[in-house]
Amino acid sequence: MTGMHLALDLSFSHTEGRWAIPGSFVGRDFPDVRAYMELAQMADRGGVDLLFFGDGSGIPSTWQGSRDGAVEWGVQWPRHDMSPVIAAMSTVTERVGFGLTYSSTFMHPFYVARLLNSLDHVTSGRIAFNVVASTRLADAQNYGYDQLLEHELRYERMEEFIGVCKALWRSVEPDAILRDRETRRFADPTKVHPIDHHGRFFDVAGPLASVPSPQIEPVLVQAGASPRGIQASASFADLVFGFGTSLAGMQRHRSLLDEQLTAQGRDAQAVGILWDLQAVIGATEEEAQNRKQTILDAWTPEMVAVSLSHNSGYDFSTLPDKFRLGDLRESIIAAQASPAGLVGTLVQELGEDHLITNEDFFSHGWAAATGVDHMLVGSATAIADELEETFAATGSRGGFMISSPSAFPSGFAAVVELLIPELERRGAMAERAPGPQTLRQTLCA
Repeated sequence: MTGMHLALDLSFSHTEGRWAIPGSFVGRDFPDVRAYMELAQMADRGGVDLLFFGDGSGIPSTWQGSRDGAVEWGVQWPRHDMSPVIAAMSTVTERVGFGLTYSSTFMHPFYVARLLNSLDHVTSGRIAFNVVASTRLADAQNYGYDQLLEHELRYERMEEFIGVCKALWRSVEPDAILRDRETRRFADPTKVHPIDHHGRFFDVAGPLASVPSPQIEPVLVQAGASPRGIQASASFADLVFGFGTSLAGMQRHRSLLDEQLTAQGRDAQAVGILWDLQAVIGATEEEAQNRKQTILDAWTPEMVAVSLSHNSGYDFSTLPDKFRLGDLRESIIAAQASPAGLVGTLVQELGEDHLITNEDFFSHGWAAATGVDHMLVGSATAIADELEETFAATGSRGGFMISSPSAFPSGFAAVVELLIPELERRGAMAERAPGPQTLRQTLCA
């Protein structure tokens, strides 16, 4: 069995009330780069492999067609482009990598390929690119769309987007740069190539006007959970993000991914899954449970509703008093929103024909929005037991991406200071080669 990798998900470290929970920074409020630099140094020392930033460019406004709830309670906003923060964090660290998210639904591949090439240079080869197919109308409206792109087309666009990026990253051969001081020749023009791409969504001449970066291309990450999303991730991802709401669901995702990887001629053993989970860790079980209660007390019903509607792209304020889960899923699909997440999980667990009340739906939604449905709570010993069992049961490839619903930075400090030493004591962590490594060497060796 190979050892597990650990990443920290910093996407929402400053939202949903975490900034006010005891143990949070005082006097350093988002987006103070010094807070992130301190956390990056702690993660680097502690053996974390990746610091990950998800993204969204719109303020949630799906619930009741208004952004007021999100603004009032700080639900998934504010969100900044974290590329400058990553650049700063890289200057005070040596090993930890950085994952950055951009939407293939809205962005242009030439811009993204150029930016990630630059960041790969700045970080000495420690960049991962999480490419997403966007399902949120609040984001779409900021890029000139009045409705969401159809689900299948979003993934077609993603696949073409990544194909263009990969061609651009390799349009200047690794040995093209000469820098010959005697002849003054900077590069060999026979090793710099246009890509002349003309596709359904993009026309890009190329080549990329950049020096090849340490990794040539960043580690490519994708998190599609639908059959079409898994098919897309199998076509290009070096690493997959998976959602750990149940062991059966995780095993199903692993199995479907393996099938798609094999069908596309790729080695299924070489592509790991980082399972997303929330962890609340205490020195004792009692301390962990007290921290969990503090977190749950920070959520209001409106925060839950805003979060659920935004993540699915569907306004759940329109639900009747009682409805069939299959009908809700079909309505979401018809709206070009996302049928995965809470609704997909409920359909799997309860069945399409299950009649559910509005009250029960939001009760389940509370668990999904707060993360209780995939939250591990306990001592480092208890959580290490869970991670080892889950890792073995899902193929022993990849590891976990841990988010903390607790305060920033103390929630992450518990992972680094309590959990990782326990996993290392057991020999459960992936071995790290001595000296500087690119992120690809760390995660995909």
